Amino acid sequence: MSLAPHHRDGIRLRKRYSGLIDNLFLFLEDATIPPTNNSSEQAIRMSVIFRRVTNGFRSEWGRDLFAAVRSVVNTGKRQGLTAYQSIQQALSTDPSLFCPS
Repeated sequence: MSLAPHHRDGIRLRKRYSGLIDNLFLFLEDATIPPTNNSSEQAIRMSVIFRRVTNGFRSEWGRDLFAAVRSVVNTGKRQGLTAYQSIQQALSTDPSLFCPS
């Protein structure tokens, strides 16, 4: 960050990262944080394949429902839950893994 870029794209990139500098290399300090976003890309892979095969959704509510269910299932999977347990927990009235505390 000590270099001063002269190109328009370099200036924009430096400006973007200046607000993130404290967290930019956090994965080097905390071994539980992966250095890539590969898990996020794997999480949306099924949705991308579904969209390509079916040429999209016929309705907005169908698209939104599919995204919500996939989000809940993927979040539960990361917590070690089955798809059924994830959906059950998300719909329960008890405090949930999916609600920020």
